[in-house]
Amino acid sequence: MNFGELFNRTGLIAAHRGARSIAPENTLRALSASVAECDFIEIDVQLSSDGVVIVMHDDTLERTTNVCEMENYKNREPYNVSDFTLKELLSLDYGGWFDGKFEPLLTLTQALRFVKENMMFLNIEIKDMNHFFSDEKVVSSVLQEVEDLHAQELVMFSSFRHEYLPLCKEKLPDIPTAALIENLHPDDLIPYLIALHVNAYHMNDELADKETVQQLRDEGFFVSVYTINDPLRAKELFAMGVNGIFTDILSLY
Repeated sequence: MNFGELFNRTGLIAAHRGARSIAPENTLRALSASVAECDFIEIDVQLSSDGVVIVMHDDTLERTTNVCEMENYKNREPYNVSDFTLKELLSLDYGGWFDGKFEPLLTLTQALRFVKENMMFLNIEIKDMNHFFSDEKVVSSVLQEVEDLHAQELVMFSSFRHEYLPLCKEKLPDIPTAALIENLHPDDLIPYLIALHVNAYHMNDELADKETVQQLRDEGFFVSVYTINDPLRAKELFAMGVNGIFTDILSLY
């Protein structure tokens, strides 16, 4: 198994933050519900204050945890993830907001073990943490865990902070990387991506059109579009040549 094997395929379905329509996003329950329902899973990672790589989308904790209900943390606003230690993050509930059922924190180590055990692929989006940690610290922390778990062949790295991507390539050149873009393509798109040494381009739906997709595919880039919860739109994108879509609702596909 190697993530690169997907690059020659189209019609791929990616579970956006896991099966987040039926389970709390970015939790083990969401990953478990994605098994046999997608081609790869997407998760978001960032660092705790003590440098542990944890799975979390938002910069702050209030939307998807019970942090606001915890007496110990009443004076910790704005509840930045990077202001909490791993021990503190482990004390929170990551599922109650969704359906009332307790769900513990998911770490990158646990997510990597899960995909290895279930023979699945994982798109690891590295959240922009440049206001809290150096780029070197962020990238090294994430890549070290992938190496420690011997999961290099199962993952792809992506980020909106493009400064991370050349660092990923420098340290682990065989792992594919993807530039994430929202609302506006970079100037001179193809030369820009070549300079980043990326293998893939993930753009939001509003940017996807036939000409851009064809140009990217002709230059050998893997192309994905987010977040697609309409099967008809997915069909249109695949007809353009898009390799994969990120979706919140796996049951649609």
